[in-house]
Amino acid sequence: MKGDYQDLVDEISALLGAPATLENRDFRLIAFGAHDSDDDLAMDPVRTRSILTRQSTADVRSWFEGFGIARATGPVRIPAAPEAGVFRGRICLPVRYRGIVQGYVWLLDQEPGLPGPGPAALDAAMEVAQRIGVLLAEEAKAGADLSREFLAVLTAGRGWQQDMAVAALRVALGAGGDGLHAAVCVTPWPGEAPASVPGAAAVCVVPRRVGPGPGATGPGTGAGAGSGPDTAGEPALAVLLRLRSTDALTPALAAVARLLPRAAEATGTDGKGAGGKAAGGGAGATAVTAATATASATARGVTAGVADPVRGLADLPAAWEQAVAAARAAAAQPRLGPVAQWSEIGPYRMLASLAADPVDDPAARTLLTPANRELARTAEVFLDCAGQAGRAAAALGIHRQTLYYRLGRVEQLTGLDLDEGEDRLLLHMALKAARLT
Repeated sequence: MKGDYQDLVDEISALLGAPATLENRDFRLIAFGAHDSDDDLAMDPVRTRSILTRQSTADVRSWFEGFGIARATGPVRIPAAPEAGVFRGRICLPVRYRGIVQGYVWLLDQEPGLPGPGPAALDAAMEVAQRIGVLLAEEAKAGADLSREFLAVLTAGRGWQQDMAVAALRVALGAGGDGLHAAVCVTPWPGEAPASVPGAAAVCVVPRRVGPGPGATGPGTGAGAGSGPDTAGEPALAVLLRLRSTDALTPALAAVARLLPRAAEATGTDGKGAGGKAAGGGAGATAVTAATATASATARGVTAGVADPVRGLADLPAAWEQAVAAARAAAAQPRLGPVAQWSEIGPYRMLASLAADPVDDPAARTLLTPANRELARTAEVFLDCAGQAGRAAAALGIHRQTLYYRLGRVEQLTGLDLDEGEDRLLLHMALKAARLT
């Protein structure tokens, strides 16, 4: 497939007499034409970074999208902007399939005053871009077509069933199955899986959990057995994203950012910010739109979790559990969300596996009832502040004596001694775990 892209990019380069580069809609480099010019302006910082790192920064992407390339159906000329690192103007050929942008072909425009490619040459190049769009759409659709095999891996029990499911997915993915991947969980996700997700090897919807949690053992249980995003049984979207390196999760996070507004729209949130302004309105429009869409998703309770990268598919079930746990942590602790990475959720890495089912510790049972919500919050803030009364009182906005009174009530209700380390640990874990349920 990569060879096909390279051939088509070379064809466009020949038609327009300039080296072309092809990027997907997330501005990740797919192919580029040979560059043999001695013109230093031809290799400006933006073009150099794109080729060397095989992707563009979020600021660069926002700047270019400000010229309307995401909604354009024909060539777009973008002027030079040295202050932005763009020393030479660009010609952008949108790569579309059935009206949906799949990527972009970029060429350096001629210097002002010099004749550039004519209409006939640009029309011929756009025809080639359409062929590229078909290939990109087919590649994305192939990931969606693996939903059955992907779902089988995530829901199979431990042992031979899981081994067989992993083997089937590996065969379906071919050589790509041995590459680097990141598992992503977006929840809640009503409806069907999207037709395409940029950079995805496979996509599926994991239904409501009907079995024990990830901590259970025995037949039909395990890392993937019927596991869903939380004990409430919300369906989740599972995405297997291809990565280039273990320390480059930017593509995964970019894909998640695009999925959150879709989930928010499907659950009834006003998602007009997801795509309506992203293509225009100036250089800052994309950033504003992304922030609006993220805020909309957060208000609706849509969260996402990204697992640590894994190579090959043997560890995929465990990676899915990481993604689920991170999504649950994002829902439980707003400062982590709406998109949380497994590596960054701290104590929730352990609590998520312990709290697969609702917390019912005898000591905390009464404190966790709705009637004692304020006391529970007081205890949690006190413990978050490492038992420092002054910090806790300031965080709660109450007098220190009021704090002491409430903590005394907590001790009465729980039978715990907050001067004892183990009692503090028990209560802190119970309060944090309750957020996950």
